[in-house]
Amino acid sequence: MKKTLSALALALGLTPIGAGVHAEEHAIQKQKGRYLDVQLLGVNDFHGQIDITRKVAGESVGRADYLASYLKMRERENPNTLLVHAGDMVGASSPTSALLQDEPTVEIMNKMGFDVGALGNHEFDEGVDEMMRLIDGGTHDKTGYFEGADFPYVAANVIDKKTKENILPPYVVKKVKGVNIGIIGVVFSDTPDIVIPSGTAGVEFIDEAEAINKAVKSLKKKGVKSIVVLAHNPVEQSATGEVSGELVDMANKVDDEVDVMFGAHNHRNVNAVVDNKLLVQAFSYGTAFADVDLKIDRRTKDIVKSKAEVVTVLQKGVTPDSSITKIIKQAEDQVAPIINEVVGKTDQLLSGTEAYNGESVLGNVIADSMTEQTGTDFAFMNPGGIRDVINPGEVTWGELFNVQPFGNDLVTMTLTGAQIKELFESQWATDKEKMLQISGLKATFDLSKPVGDRTVSMVKKDGTPIEAEQEYTVTVNNFMAGGGDGYTVLLEGKNPTVSVTDLEALVNYFKNRDTVSAQIEGRITKINP
Repeated sequence: MKKTLSALALALGLTPIGAGVHAEEHAIQKQKGRYLDVQLLGVNDFHGQIDITRKVAGESVGRADYLASYLKMRERENPNTLLVHAGDMVGASSPTSALLQDEPTVEIMNKMGFDVGALGNHEFDEGVDEMMRLIDGGTHDKTGYFEGADFPYVAANVIDKKTKENILPPYVVKKVKGVNIGIIGVVFSDTPDIVIPSGTAGVEFIDEAEAINKAVKSLKKKGVKSIVVLAHNPVEQSATGEVSGELVDMANKVDDEVDVMFGAHNHRNVNAVVDNKLLVQAFSYGTAFADVDLKIDRRTKDIVKSKAEVVTVLQKGVTPDSSITKIIKQAEDQVAPIINEVVGKTDQLLSGTEAYNGESVLGNVIADSMTEQTGTDFAFMNPGGIRDVINPGEVTWGELFNVQPFGNDLVTMTLTGAQIKELFESQWATDKEKMLQISGLKATFDLSKPVGDRTVSMVKKDGTPIEAEQEYTVTVNNFMAGGGDGYTVLLEGKNPTVSVTDLEALVNYFKNRDTVSAQIEGRITKINP
């Protein structure tokens, strides 16, 4: 989050905010003759932040009703506009949306007039059936009947394990002033590794590039040559313009008939060209959106020119969309008694931002709340599950929900010291280090050693060594217990028992104290970094 917001702050001085220049350009480009000008407005990684305002460089940004106003302004500039999203529009959501099964977010997307959307990994958080209910409509025990999305979702690489058929159409074709535009959707193929096992039960994920090329082949047979991909896959762009990541690899592999690829997942600002394909991603949480302008040759049906800008959703000087504000208010009123309950207080900022050694203040609090709740020897918390900060002062239930919004159950089990060492080594199982937040023990890692041998010391808080053959009780969340994030050794744990949710444990931790304070304690030590 800190890196994302810092990058967004840098972009504030560079991103065109007003609509004047953009509108003037569209006025000059008359919609007649050989070429058709089409505008794509793209959003990614909204995460149900319908009522959340963020501060960037001292300015207020985001919130669904302000995002809606920006999108409407841009749509008025060009009637040939398609509104698209690249997934993770729900999941890890604000409690105003999450407590109502994210139905308010889908209702808001309907009101905004989205034309097509893709899946992200968080759409699978509560399983395929609930995901399809939000898309197609249906009844939930908590909320009753919901009509679902008014627009299609596309997923070329998600297959039903039994039927071997796509669970959603791989693409849609949108006709704009007589010109067909094919829009293909794919989602991160590693999704089963980053959601709980029940989330992806019954489906499998095939290679994204393979799925895209298959869809492109089908579109070309139908005479569609203007092709856009909505990919929930990460892409990075450095300050000097170099791009890297999965979306770059995909761009180099997919058919050259693909002209534009929207990225997502890692919450970055990207506007680049790779292999003659425009790659774009617009931060996250509704703080920005992508505006992609296409020039299509009516004769050849090809996109002959494309360009993009990432627009920051600054609230200053913009009137929020009243129809969206109304939906937000209705949702807030329903959940207010729950989220506004004061459960404790803290005298400091509690942040999940890791210190140089990989330890974080909020990580320590969460891990300690787990051992306090379950009474186990140790607890381990995955850093990706810490989703917000806690500000000084009174702390509400809603604030703690924003920190741990997944509703994960705590799971206790028994592991040997050797298995705990293997768990630690899993922190480097992928290219990206994932430092576990820990309670009840201290660990030292030598980063100059190969993965598998980096854990050089594990001791209890009193300094007693953790022995390889001895058994210890541990607590993790059910995402980790299911092997999520590559922590597969936890699947070997003995006597797994489900306890309360991680949120309930954190709430109890705050309720049990007059004031919550924490610090970096040297629970993690890195040498030779």
